[in-house]
Amino acid sequence: RTRGGVTLRTGDRLSYKINGHLAFWVSMLVMGHCWPRFGPDGGLKGLGPVPMDYAYDHFVELAVATAVFSVALSCYLYASSFKKGALLAEGGNTGVAVYDFFIGRELNPRVGVLDLKAFCELRPGLIGWAMLNIGMMMKQHQRLGYVTGPMVAVNAFQALYVWDALYFEKAILTTMDITTDGFGFMLAFGDLGWVPFTYGLQARFLVDHDPGLPSWALAVVVALKVLGYAIFRGANLQKDLFRSDPNSPASAHIKWMPTKRGTRLMISGWWGLARKINYTGDWLMSLSWCLTTGFVSPIPYFYCTYFAVLLTHRAVRDEHMCRSKYGDDWAKYKEKVPYVFFPFLI
Repeated sequence: RTRGGVTLRTGDRLSYKINGHLAFWVSMLVMGHCWPRFGPDGGLKGLGPVPMDYAYDHFVELAVATAVFSVALSCYLYASSFKKGALLAEGGNTGVAVYDFFIGRELNPRVGVLDLKAFCELRPGLIGWAMLNIGMMMKQHQRLGYVTGPMVAVNAFQALYVWDALYFEKAILTTMDITTDGFGFMLAFGDLGWVPFTYGLQARFLVDHDPGLPSWALAVVVALKVLGYAIFRGANLQKDLFRSDPNSPASAHIKWMPTKRGTRLMISGWWGLARKINYTGDWLMSLSWCLTTGFVSPIPYFYCTYFAVLLTHRAVRDEHMCRSKYGDDWAKYKEKVPYVFFPFLI
């Protein structure tokens, strides 16, 4: 499928190929069934699963190689941004080379019809993350002869997260990463290196440490994941539906307030509970992943701690942008929806 992005400041509207969901399943199929098997005589005996325990044995080497590739890609992106006709990101064209290299100068760098930023945003990093997790699970099975409940849980939790992002791939076309930010080292390394090698720390940790969670504790963690996902997906679906067709019968129950810009702000449903309720669900999911490791070490909790800081920073940034965008209407909106993350708390 092909989808149109937002209208750029030049008046152009780029097209994007939406096939991330297909790419996810093809990647899983190849990983599970397309590794050649050779007999003692060197002849091909058939095909089988890729030995993904390699990801555990060479975790550091893979991370370093990804970082080197990210730097090389960033150098190409920076150099190619000086070509004639390149549309530059407003925040990435400061004239300070180091800053522009990091943030990204060009808004939508492309090689033919391939949008490099949109491709890297979801495909290699997220699918790679799920594959690394499977590698950790295979390594645990190799060592123990079985897979523990926490390892199964964290693989299922994070595979669902990856699948969800790719299934709803078109939603990224309206995010700031695509519409506003340039493509430089920050996004290149973040997408290709940071996401797969830090977001999946829990699975890596569980290979070497069994927290010995009782069944009731694992059930609580699963319930927290389900709650977080219900909030995250429910809020985002409601937002996307309202944005795409606010007059749809499916959106008729949602209360909203008009703005001087002519747009509408939701003040009921999920978005009547808190202004960043989707961030709340996202963070609760991240906490559930970390809790699969018990309380043996603080290392697996790096992700939910980092993610809390990231989401808070995004909320502050969004607050500033919305205040500039909506003016007095934003103050009125905040009176109707006073909480940011947690209703009646924050």
